[in-house]
Amino acid sequence: MDIDLVDPDLYANDGIPHEQFQWLRGHAPVYRHHGDPNFWAITRFDDVVHVSRHPEIFSSHRRLALFHEPTDEHLVLQRMMMLNQDPPEHTRKRSIVNRGFTPRTIGKLEEHIRVICDSLIDEIADQGEADFVHDISAPLPLYVICELLGAPPEDREKIFDWSNRLIAQDDPEFRTPGDDGMAAAGELYAYANELAVRRREQPRDDIVTKLLQPHDGEELSVDEFDLFVMLLTVAGNETTRNAASGGMLAFFEHPDQWRRLLDGHAPGGGRLSETFPDEIVRWVSPVNMFRRTAVRDTDLGGQRIAEGDKVVVFYSSANRDEDVFGDPYAFDIGRDPNPQIGFGGGGPHFCLGAHLARMELRVLFEALLERMPDIAQAGEARRLRSNFINGIKEMPVRFSG
Repeated sequence: MDIDLVDPDLYANDGIPHEQFQWLRGHAPVYRHHGDPNFWAITRFDDVVHVSRHPEIFSSHRRLALFHEPTDEHLVLQRMMMLNQDPPEHTRKRSIVNRGFTPRTIGKLEEHIRVICDSLIDEIADQGEADFVHDISAPLPLYVICELLGAPPEDREKIFDWSNRLIAQDDPEFRTPGDDGMAAAGELYAYANELAVRRREQPRDDIVTKLLQPHDGEELSVDEFDLFVMLLTVAGNETTRNAASGGMLAFFEHPDQWRRLLDGHAPGGGRLSETFPDEIVRWVSPVNMFRRTAVRDTDLGGQRIAEGDKVVVFYSSANRDEDVFGDPYAFDIGRDPNPQIGFGGGGPHFCLGAHLARMELRVLFEALLERMPDIAQAGEARRLRSNFINGIKEMPVRFSG
């Protein structure tokens, strides 16, 4: 079989290359993939978890966590971001940031998220048709991010633009001529600085204020704070948006599961609200991959990996691993247990906002069940040209209103 797991056109045209992943899991789960440089493609669940939980072997810091090769200039600044750090520095940073993501802090957002979902539906309810991405799944996490940052809701379009330009450089619809993402990063840094100045002058009960206050003698530097705002802006937006869009598409393609969710949503209908968000994340795997770099010689899956080798873990493959998930190609909203690793394979980089993302998905689909039970696909879903984010750019829908 011809193997190419990184061609963005492949993802834009056909989505996740599940046929290739299935072959690799069965024949070469740790596969030497051509590239610049060549890299090890890790496709089996247990191996992805192993890499994720051993940062002392597989580093996020040495050559960063994203697939593309960084320049030396890019390395210096990006190594200050939590995403690109290993313990103990990552542990220090995470302990500071965790203050804003306690269950109590996130739990207080549920009612506000419900209000956001209802208002988004109110805006389109009388139209009978809409674009699910533009009108529902994209604005929801943007409003939530504004709430987390204490930023005005009208800033959501700027945040949306920055996120797209930073993440979707392989898609010509989001790429600005001459902009390699650095311009968007600069604009976002400036925005974060302004936000920090306002919060220092006028503290509020929000995550920005918590992050700026010293705690046990520890606080974020200016650059660390700016980079965290960038991480929150991108991670909090892209993952939830594309999980929601991909989840809705999955329901369109599996109408029996939508009917099952409708029945389960009725009084006495069971506990599907607890299980369906994780099945959406497993099925969609909104983040396809991350990169690590081996910092010493090691063995994995019967292969000898040398110090300095590029190692890429594919969550979308691990989430279909036949050795872990029964009937992995079935979209089953009652799947239990469901050890999906769409939020990462554990270890220090497990998604900080996993609880928030599950809540957003649950509340959004509960609102759709109540307000738009007959929602249906009304046109082709257009996919993002990206090997990193499993994204949908556009998906027309119709409903009775």
